[in-house]
Amino acid sequence: MIQHVILPGGEAVPALGQGTWYMGESAGRRAAEVDALRHGIAQGLRLIDTAEMYADGGAEKVVGEAIRGQRDQVFLVTKVYPHNASRKGAVAACERSLARLATDRIDLYLLHWRGSVPFHETVDAFERLQAAGKIRHWGVSNLDADDMAELWHTAGGERVATNQVLYNLGRRGLEWDLQPWCRERGVPLMAYSPLEQARLLDDPGLADIAGDLSATPAQVALAWLLRQEDVMAIPKAGSRRHVDDNLAALSLRLDDAVLAALDRRFPPPDGPSALEML
Repeated sequence: MIQHVILPGGEAVPALGQGTWYMGESAGRRAAEVDALRHGIAQGLRLIDTAEMYADGGAEKVVGEAIRGQRDQVFLVTKVYPHNASRKGAVAACERSLARLATDRIDLYLLHWRGSVPFHETVDAFERLQAAGKIRHWGVSNLDADDMAELWHTAGGERVATNQVLYNLGRRGLEWDLQPWCRERGVPLMAYSPLEQARLLDDPGLADIAGDLSATPAQVALAWLLRQEDVMAIPKAGSRRHVDDNLAALSLRLDDAVLAALDRRFPPPDGPSALEML
């Protein structure tokens, strides 16, 4: 069964979704990418994340093809470049994304990372898009605790729906300050690269732990994230097999002994550090 995370506005969103970073870069892989996304949707992985940056809009086109005829079944997330996040720029960028996605609305529109445009301009643009029905929710990506505090004290900033960040077993620094800050205010995290772009799958310690559970390293890494009620994960899967492997993480339960073993292999932070990005 697909578990859900509740956004600040009360909407339930699948905790496990589908990422699309590096999709849309090869015409030869397009059919398989579309097929994998459609297969995931059919299995309940309705949360799909993309960005105008990915393949210069190519990933959005792949998503648009994948959701054709089933738009209402999908919770669609895309992101705007920081340099496009001004009052006028965000509106224009959103329209371009809508065209590539072949839809009339985006469910969650994110600032991809912080740039030079002041937060108040971006929030104003997002709220104008929301009022026009172009987007349903807005959020941010790659913002650290200080950034989030500044956003929160910007007019309208407390309506941020999520912060999408690099978060996985090997990237736990945000647990020191950013995650507690967001958790206190009811802002869920969305973990991108939850498998460290597949590099975690080659970790021998993780492989040993997974083997003891008769699971795959990917399933353990995803289950570790998904055990938290306020964390979503968006692994990319370029094939049906990868989709099914990811989906199996939802039924994997990690007991205290396993969690302790994972902490020994991938220690939690013992102090503050800069937010990591890929």
